[in-house]
Amino acid sequence: MMDHFPAYFVIALFILTLISLVRFQTQPERIFGVLFLTLYATNMVTTQQVINSFANKGLLTLLLLMVCSIALEKTKLLRQVAAFVVKPNYRQTWWRLYSVTVLSSALLNNTAVVSTMLASIRNNPHHAASKLLLPLSYAAILGGTLTLIGTSTNLIVNSMVLEAGLTPLGFFDFTLVGSVVVLGCGVLLFALSRFYPNYTNEKAVAADYFIDAKVLASSPLIGRTIEENGLRNLESLFLVEILRGGRLISPVAPQESIEQNDRLLFSGDIKKVTLLSQFDGLSLFASENGLPIRNLTEVVVRPESLLVGKTMKQVGFRALFDAAVVAVKRDGKALSGKLGEIELSSGDYLMLAVGQDFQNRHNLSKNFYFISGLETEHLLTGPKAGLVTVGFFTAIALAALEWVPLFQGMLLLLGMLLLSQCLYANEVIARLPRQIWLIIASALLLSQALSNTQALDMFRALITQHQHALSPFWGLVLVYLCTWLITELVTNNAAAALMFPIAYGMALSLDSNVHSFILAVAFGASASFISPYGYQTNLMVYSAGNYTLSDFIKIGLPISLLYGGIVISAIVYFYGV
Repeated sequence: MMDHFPAYFVIALFILTLISLVRFQTQPERIFGVLFLTLYATNMVTTQQVINSFANKGLLTLLLLMVCSIALEKTKLLRQVAAFVVKPNYRQTWWRLYSVTVLSSALLNNTAVVSTMLASIRNNPHHAASKLLLPLSYAAILGGTLTLIGTSTNLIVNSMVLEAGLTPLGFFDFTLVGSVVVLGCGVLLFALSRFYPNYTNEKAVAADYFIDAKVLASSPLIGRTIEENGLRNLESLFLVEILRGGRLISPVAPQESIEQNDRLLFSGDIKKVTLLSQFDGLSLFASENGLPIRNLTEVVVRPESLLVGKTMKQVGFRALFDAAVVAVKRDGKALSGKLGEIELSSGDYLMLAVGQDFQNRHNLSKNFYFISGLETEHLLTGPKAGLVTVGFFTAIALAALEWVPLFQGMLLLLGMLLLSQCLYANEVIARLPRQIWLIIASALLLSQALSNTQALDMFRALITQHQHALSPFWGLVLVYLCTWLITELVTNNAAAALMFPIAYGMALSLDSNVHSFILAVAFGASASFISPYGYQTNLMVYSAGNYTLSDFIKIGLPISLLYGGIVISAIVYFYGV
């Protein structure tokens, strides 16, 4: 028994990590960080294995791809694509949106595709955003399964494949199964379009931002009514309440007089916020923090952000990010009270006025998803935009043709982008996905520890002893189901990283086709259709479309069932077990 103690210890760590990820879903990087330190401190992994895991070629390829995508987000390419998609006819718009998103997500990181197209689709003049944003997210997920680079989960699985000493996955190894999934789920997704929620655009677009303005002591507004001050007829901005000495006045009557230190709380189109600067003595929350509101940046609060459950004053928002919040939006719901005292939630949209040091802060990617469609001051035009677009797709094409490895192509491209100042070092540092780096490297180390301590050998022996009760087919089904459940409960990246060593061990024990089991993990990790929190693209459209959890369940459950059936059937048909 003592001989097996290290193996039992590592297995216990694996189970504890999984439980912790379910219990503390917003802090995966901390959980994997503790796992990494525990494995290294107990000598379950060697120093060389630690170095190899953090320098894994597949993992570094993923990081390079995500960093180079930053430059592509700064071009007008995907915004022009989004403008091409939307037409007055809904059916025509739907199929354009689905096909364009699928193809774009196959060649680009699908999170970047949704991030860039979100604003244009959300603000379209013809259709309710809730009728388009859910299929946008699902199409991005499905399109990401077509190629090696379409989604981070495929690249994570490839990094695990390389760590196991297997032949690396090819660019099109996912395409056969992915194509059937895209066609089958696309037809069902369109058939379900009649059940999409039909929330009005006024509740789905930027018209629901909550804006806080303070009446200064020197303001000429004091002593005059709302109507006299002209605050009642502002274009696209509505005075919803007044906060006066801790007391809320709502609704606000036209004859209500303005008093010193009143907080005027508006709801409306954030693009019209500069109208408030026309009123002398009316100070926005951002202005109080010494930041201009000329250039605004829109972000979404990540689930793992330190802001969740806290107010902006509690975390010292201005000092932490060199930014101030101009306005807040939450799931299309009305907010109330002083802006600085609102308790923030995962998925909240924040409109930020940023300082000069904002892009240099290293904590931005940990706390926010960027909606790049509103960052017009950072767009690339002319030769630089051409260099980014041509360079990116050339690197992808060379990798697809197997002429130049993806790692080499992306590294050379990154060098060109930095030298030509299409990207700046501070942008790379600020947007470097350090969280994903830590999670995947720690998962690779866990896989090494399972191998070092013979835990995988024990697992294989257990399966071999009960081989009569578990055929290769049902083993494949079990691997897919476990990966899918972890994806919905935790996140897609964690699911791929945790399930690979189990799937690999089971495939060897059952003398099955290892490639089939690898694909089951990759496709299972992308099968997040029911939870808005399991996949980045779902979270991004959650607030923008004014969706509820029941909306995801109603549409996502039948998609998940069909997706799983197609994946298992296609893997067995094309590759066998």
